[in-house]
Amino acid sequence: MVKQILNTLYVQTEGMYLSLDHETLLAKLDNEIKLKIPLHHLGGIVAIGRVILSSPLLAKCAAEGRNVSFLDRNGHFQYRIEGPVSGNILLRKAQFELVKDQGFCEQLVKAFLIGKIHNSRLMLQRVYRELKDEGKKKEIKKVTDQMKSDLLQLTKNRHTVESMRGMEGINAKRYFSCFPIWIKSNDECFVFRGRNRRPPRDPVNATLSMLYRLLLDDCVAAIQGVGLDPQLGFLHVLRPGRPALGLDLMEELRPIMADRLAMALINKKRLKANDFKTLPTGAVYLNDKGREKVIKYYQEKKQEEVTHSATGKKVKFGLLPHLQAKILARAIRQDHLQYEPYLHR
Repeated sequence: MVKQILNTLYVQTEGMYLSLDHETLLAKLDNEIKLKIPLHHLGGIVAIGRVILSSPLLAKCAAEGRNVSFLDRNGHFQYRIEGPVSGNILLRKAQFELVKDQGFCEQLVKAFLIGKIHNSRLMLQRVYRELKDEGKKKEIKKVTDQMKSDLLQLTKNRHTVESMRGMEGINAKRYFSCFPIWIKSNDECFVFRGRNRRPPRDPVNATLSMLYRLLLDDCVAAIQGVGLDPQLGFLHVLRPGRPALGLDLMEELRPIMADRLAMALINKKRLKANDFKTLPTGAVYLNDKGREKVIKYYQEKKQEEVTHSATGKKVKFGLLPHLQAKILARAIRQDHLQYEPYLHR
């Protein structure tokens, strides 16, 4: 089970053809076999660009609950192959009913937000401890103090979902304002002037967007795995085709699984200017080489161990979306009164 969850096959070679030979996945390029993997070792497949999957392979993955996602060359989500809906229909019925329950929505959104602000603040505190410049330390401390104040407000007082959405936006802006301090690279291409997307307009945002896409894909797969509907969220506003619940679940995990990794890749010079491409429109994306690096290090990150805040047990980072999805499902089933966010230590 752990192997299936942690092992995702990312394929981005143009013209690669994936097929099924009994219980083995074959990857061919120009009729030459490049890779053989027992299918039971894989929990999902992400095809990037012009990659072809055979009908028998798609059918097998759908039937056995493996997530198969397709992204374009720039990492934009295109579509996902799903099999029969998993999970108890009563769980989804409860999810649809509870989205109308104001008290439950407030509790759940509060938990998501506490997890996100706590983990974001923790990342900035680590940056603070490594700084020697007193002026920069003062800037970081101002933001972490503001985050601490909001965390106290969340725990002590009742807030509407709308007010908490506003608080989330304010704290995200504060958090990203500290990224220029977090970035230690002297490479001019890694200048950060704020979060931008759709499309990203600099290499830092391009790296963040790619990592968020990979993490979101894992969160959606985890939500589907427990039988919830990934489009019916509580924190994020509902929109057609938007995996709102996947985005909800991702919020508390972004600082530790995506942001921290992005900064490490930049600060340790694992990513360089020639790992990106700039389009005539001004959009900036990872090129094939850069995307390969990000995927490699993201997979390695998923193998690292961490102590889970709710269970106290050692687990791998790659299991966090699945564990949190299970906790969320129990909260929706009313097995537990409240959802417990993952609080990094």
